[in-house]
Amino acid sequence: MKKLIHLTLLAVLLVSSCHLKKKADAHQDVYETSKMTIEEIEQKKPARFLSVDGKNKKNIIGQTVVKGSIQSTATVVAYKDIDVKLSFYSKTGALLEEDHEIIYETIAPGDDLSFKSKYFAPKGTSRVELKIVGASVAE
Repeated sequence: MKKLIHLTLLAVLLVSSCHLKKKADAHQDVYETSKMTIEEIEQKKPARFLSVDGKNKKNIIGQTVVKGSIQSTATVVAYKDIDVKLSFYSKTGALLEEDHEIIYETIAPGDDLSFKSKYFAPKGTSRVELKIVGASVAE
């Protein structure tokens, strides 16, 4: 009788351990397919890894000159054709106009890139804000 109980317990343990192993293997397969490499993440969301700052001033003929710098915090992917949104604001903070500037250069991972653009900004422009909207992945 004791042998029968031991054999039954042993059989139950073997079956349950096989079932747990199958569950662990299935969980590992789901994990492997759902995880993304660093390169895939950087390719998918370039604006997350690019930042921009800059200054603006008026030149002699009344144009607004925007000098900016783009920084890349990417570790693997290089970007090109960077889309920068320029927002022109008045002294009171009212949005006067928005424009886009495409910077047709390539920025390497962890590098900086300087640019300069000239605009006939709307009358009453006091400041210009810059924001990265997107970029293409350089091959």
